[in-house]
Amino acid sequence: MTQQRLRHAPMPEKPTLDGLEQVWVARWEDQGTYRFDRSRTREQIYSIDTPPPTVSGSLHVGHVFSYTHTDTVARFQRMRGREVFYPMGWDDNGLPTERRVQNHFGVRCDPSVPYDRDFTPPAKPDPKRQVPISRGNFIELCERLTLDDEKAFEQLWRRLGLSVDWTMTYATIDGHARAASQRAFLRNLARGEAYLAEAPTLWDVTFRTAVAQAELEDREWPGAFHRISFYGEKGPVWIETTRPELIPACVALVAHPDDERYRPLFGTSVLTPIFGVEVPVLAHHLAEPDKGSGIAMICTFGDLTDVTWWRELALPTRPVIGRDGRLLPEPPEGVEAEPYKELAGKTVHSARERIVEMLRESGDLDGDPRPVQRTVKFYEKGDRPLEIVTTRQWYIRNGGRDAGLREQLLARGAELRWHPPHMRVRYDNWVQGLAGDWLISRQRFFGVPFPVWYPLDEAGEPDYTRPLLPREDELPIDPSAQAPDGYTEDRRGRPGGFVGDPDVMDTWATSSLSPEIAGGWERDPDLFARVFPMDLRPQAHEIIRTWLFSTVVRAHQEFGALPWKDVAISGWILDPDRKKMSKSKGNVTTPLGLLEEYGSDAVRYWAASGRPGTDTAFDTGQIKVGRRLAIKILNASKFVLGFPEAEVKDGVKDEADQLGLVTEPLDLSMLAALGDVVEEATRAFENYDYTRALEAAERFFWSFCDDYLELVKARAYETGPRAASAHVALRRALDAQLRLFAPFLPFVTEEVWSWWRDGSVHRAAWPAAERGPGDPAVLTVASEVLRQVRKAKSAAKLSMRAEVSRLTVSGPEAGLVRLAQDDLCGAGNVEEFVLADGPELSVEVTLEEAP
Repeated sequence: MTQQRLRHAPMPEKPTLDGLEQVWVARWEDQGTYRFDRSRTREQIYSIDTPPPTVSGSLHVGHVFSYTHTDTVARFQRMRGREVFYPMGWDDNGLPTERRVQNHFGVRCDPSVPYDRDFTPPAKPDPKRQVPISRGNFIELCERLTLDDEKAFEQLWRRLGLSVDWTMTYATIDGHARAASQRAFLRNLARGEAYLAEAPTLWDVTFRTAVAQAELEDREWPGAFHRISFYGEKGPVWIETTRPELIPACVALVAHPDDERYRPLFGTSVLTPIFGVEVPVLAHHLAEPDKGSGIAMICTFGDLTDVTWWRELALPTRPVIGRDGRLLPEPPEGVEAEPYKELAGKTVHSARERIVEMLRESGDLDGDPRPVQRTVKFYEKGDRPLEIVTTRQWYIRNGGRDAGLREQLLARGAELRWHPPHMRVRYDNWVQGLAGDWLISRQRFFGVPFPVWYPLDEAGEPDYTRPLLPREDELPIDPSAQAPDGYTEDRRGRPGGFVGDPDVMDTWATSSLSPEIAGGWERDPDLFARVFPMDLRPQAHEIIRTWLFSTVVRAHQEFGALPWKDVAISGWILDPDRKKMSKSKGNVTTPLGLLEEYGSDAVRYWAASGRPGTDTAFDTGQIKVGRRLAIKILNASKFVLGFPEAEVKDGVKDEADQLGLVTEPLDLSMLAALGDVVEEATRAFENYDYTRALEAAERFFWSFCDDYLELVKARAYETGPRAASAHVALRRALDAQLRLFAPFLPFVTEEVWSWWRDGSVHRAAWPAAERGPGDPAVLTVASEVLRQVRKAKSAAKLSMRAEVSRLTVSGPEAGLVRLAQDDLCGAGNVEEFVLADGPELSVEVTLEEAP
């Protein structure tokens, strides 16, 4: 891409970090510095599947941490000559957005309410008294609020210095994303990879939606064991349960086949207490003899083990808990209405209290309930235990029920290059532990709707076996607002007509297509061919099981390939108590204040100091170190550029050809050491170890400032060939170091670059590891001798300019010291310099005696 050239500006009298972000963000945008050139071939392009942040409030330092990591890689690859495809997406559909809209506007979605074209949200929203509005009005408010959030996010990302092409953004709810999601689903359906099934489903009663396995959290929850008697032929059979309210849902008792206590009961029946329903006593290997009484009731459904027993033992279903978390108004088949009416309509908690009272009255409760803490399944965003209800949901096959597919997906994980490598274990463990297919439907409103209608029979019942589907060229569609081919809108909901699928896709079902959406799959085939499969997926480790795995599944199904070549995993940001920062925990630090106080480069320095895949504690001390480094770069650069450029003569065409003017051993040594650093940093970046690349550059820079600049200063102020050697070496070193730091500290490096170079440092070539005639050991030994001189002066409480009457250096390195003798004498103000033999390096400093 042809960039408009940035002409260099004069060096300011007093360089400062203040205001650099505003200046360079505007110039980068004006000059198109990070604009993607889509004319490049696939081999010339480096494409990044950028994580689309959830747009539901504000960003925190954890976002700054991980996105900075990605940006350092993007900047390195750009300087290596690759054209970087670096788009930004916004994940703006799903529960977080809905909750934010409900609380912000004081509304709730009610699909039965008609659309109001003139609807205005309440002037004084009351989250506790939310106004019911139509799905159409609710979605409009979601789009309105997310648009504001996206603008705020973009402003912060620009200030942080992300080198994103801001002309290439997408949202997971925009038309392109909806079309891509619906197209992928229809193709999954056509190939048999997507299917509709009625089955036990983990259900969040607060959000009224199904929950997938990847969204579960185990949490400790208080409960109590109740010892309850069932009626057997030979007396009571005692079970212990924490869910007595599910007795009307009981369909069997189960014990381990080797449990001698219950073997005589296998094949017989017992009666449930209170309700008197006859249920069988069965054997199954999952029963735990040492838990409770060793025999358990199977209810439909109390937990996931109930589901396994129900499926493997082919048991009937007696559901009692509804989608609202209350017991159903009518009893299940076979349960008498009279005792059940005491529980109907109650919450789980109230039903439990009432049935305990009933068990006491009937004499079926032995003693008092025994308190216990137990592990319970929660939706990761919920605050109440999940229930299991029977619902009709959409699934995508992911290997959870297909050993062959599971092995194929494990093989895909092995093909990926993982950074760091040990993160692959999390992927493998997740795939091997899958208990079912991927549930992708959600009973929400602000999401991508399923592009499906169902015909209604003459009784007005949907025929789920004959779904009505749109053509791909009609996408995106909304079945709640559009009629299928062959029908008119007035046939909606009527016998012989149709009904739209009411559900939306899980947000991961859309996010799993981020490479396809960002790359223009089917929408822009030319672009897609240039960027897909992508080079890099950067992300956090806790969503390997969700975003990473689901993206692999979709690409495997659609293209028979991986969606990217490398994955770079970042860790969490921890608070001072070593706990993960998260909005839900209320322990987050927002980044804007940090950026304003310390500057973006300083915050980026802290972020880049966090190693790949490693959790890192938030530390303002490290940010201060980064600011000190940025200030030192300004000041050291001003010092270096204060010396005149070397004279162009004797056939030397330009500065790039002036290496021959570097003749002094110390200068050659410094450049050789710099070449080693460039090689180390390059190798680290190629392995996605940006932290090691930063450490290498920083380590050399402080040595350069503290040692080399002091050693060469006196000579640099001279004239003649020895001074010219210093001038060329200084500028060559500054040039390379600015490029080494550019991925990490983009603002200060661009500022200094503009003082003496045309164009942008971020479009300059990554430095080459030059191999000149110098020996890095010369600088190392000379620096150590100079440190000993300084130490002696400090101990004597003298100025660093105090005169040294004699400096004696002995040891095997004496020959190296001799090469830097003149520079050492100038830096240390040494009158007499003596080299001597010795077994190891020894420095003796004789200071000028005070008169």
